[in-house]
Amino acid sequence: MKKHYGNVVLVTGASSGIGKSCAEYLAGLGFRVYGTSRKAPEPREAAAHGVDGNGGDAAGNTVTMIRMDVCSEESVKAAVDYIIDREGGIGIVINNAGMGIAGSVEDTSTEEAMLQFDTNFFGVHRVIRQVLPHMRKKGRGLIVNISSVGALFPIPFQSMYVASKAAVELMSGSLRNELRQFGIKVCVVEPGDTKTGFTGNRLFAEAGGESSAYYQKSRESIAVMERDEMNGPDPIVVAKAVARAIGRKNPPAFITVGMGYKLLVFLRRFVPRSLESFVVARMYKC
Repeated sequence: MKKHYGNVVLVTGASSGIGKSCAEYLAGLGFRVYGTSRKAPEPREAAAHGVDGNGGDAAGNTVTMIRMDVCSEESVKAAVDYIIDREGGIGIVINNAGMGIAGSVEDTSTEEAMLQFDTNFFGVHRVIRQVLPHMRKKGRGLIVNISSVGALFPIPFQSMYVASKAAVELMSGSLRNELRQFGIKVCVVEPGDTKTGFTGNRLFAEAGGESSAYYQKSRESIAVMERDEMNGPDPIVVAKAVARAIGRKNPPAFITVGMGYKLLVFLRRFVPRSLESFVVARMYKC
């Protein structure tokens, strides 16, 4: 694979699921990959031990795991600074860290909504702000933001999740234009339902319990989502799509993963919004 952006990759949220698959797949292709999670060793602790977070030799085709909490400016800066000091630059960033809160708009508190956005949107923003000065100095770089097909559709009881991903997509479009002058590329990857630990880690709005007016419908709707996720493809499918983008000198602005989802995204261009909303409602038992 041609390494247009250098050999050093940062993958956030790399302890499981899509992030882990991306990190391991790219390491297997010969990239020097740094994965992050909130439970990994602090960057300086990893350096002191001289090994990667998975116990392998950091010089081999392994993923070096370091701690990063994307909700903390200080944590993001410490991790990025550590990689820059060690490698002299970061050529590719894969913003994957994220979480999901399920519940109706009415049941979702402001604090819960802010937590959703702090992780999925502002976490991406924090990482981008820390890496861009270094990329600009090099005159090259690639930022891959992991979004979701869900960002394009009015999925019930996932309002804050899809809103946060839609915000990432729109920000990425603006960012892509801003960075043209510096030779830095931006690509958004949109997976559909994928079999990962995301399903089991989904949080629920505290007010969405049995006393909620939305309880029955929300549980029926979320059950459909969970079924589709557990029957979805392995995250390696997403990892390979990301790798294909990295291998291109001019990757597309948006990559939808999976032929079925590509078709859905294509067809929505010709469907009235009211019909789209009706179909999605029926899909998720509303």
